[in-house]
Amino acid sequence: MAKSASELPVEKKYKLYEASVQNHMADIEFIQQEFKALRGRKPKSLREDFGGTGAMACDWVKESKENTAVAIDLDPEPVEYGKQKHYSRLNDEEQGRMKYIMGNVLDRYDFKNDVTVAFNFSYFIFKKRQELLQYFKSVKDSLHEDGVFFVDIFGGTECFQEMVEETEFDKHSYFWDCDNYNPLTGEVLYYIHFKTKGTKYEKVFTYDWRHWTVREITELMEEAGFSKVVTYWEGEDEDGDGDGEFYQSKEEENCESWVTYIVGLV
Repeated sequence: MAKSASELPVEKKYKLYEASVQNHMADIEFIQQEFKALRGRKPKSLREDFGGTGAMACDWVKESKENTAVAIDLDPEPVEYGKQKHYSRLNDEEQGRMKYIMGNVLDRYDFKNDVTVAFNFSYFIFKKRQELLQYFKSVKDSLHEDGVFFVDIFGGTECFQEMVEETEFDKHSYFWDCDNYNPLTGEVLYYIHFKTKGTKYEKVFTYDWRHWTVREITELMEEAGFSKVVTYWEGEDEDGDGDGEFYQSKEEENCESWVTYIVGLV
């Protein structure tokens, strides 16, 4: 049985999303590891752009009493969910080091930070080169002198194919649906569907993006003024699957599907 996204309760919607897509602790571990390797110290302040529920920012402040975080997003729905489900589990002292900002990532703010992240390919929302360049410049200006900008990116031979990929979990299924790809503009239309307790909810999330390449992002970061841009690749386990360990690399063989990081240094 299929139902529309509007029939899925908001709380369930974001719970399923976070269980299917996000792994905050793995991202935080990578950020801390690579920042220290690149800058020789531990990062303390995090800005989570397109932060949605702010789950990563909440996890960040729990890592250390020295850590502070902000999560910036324009959409009140995930922010409200995040306050109820993530911010509420922080103690008073931790809440004092975490802040939600209902705002635009392109705006200027009166604080700087060690790390800014734009994960879950959220910056793909900028379809024009000048728009993305403007965003990258604003990020650079918001960072400390030794700050670092982290983004993730995906690709592979399957990412442009119009197909639906199902991933099964213990209590639900997650569907990544490439509905349309325009090879002349690089524009893509993706949907996320969920199936739980025998009911499939269609088009719970919609992504009307431009699919950027690693080369394009690297060049745009350099043009925005980042002094160095580092690209990463994921290692493989014995079965040829990703092992969750990322290393700096400049040349790799393409495959059906991959996800990796790009890092810009101020």
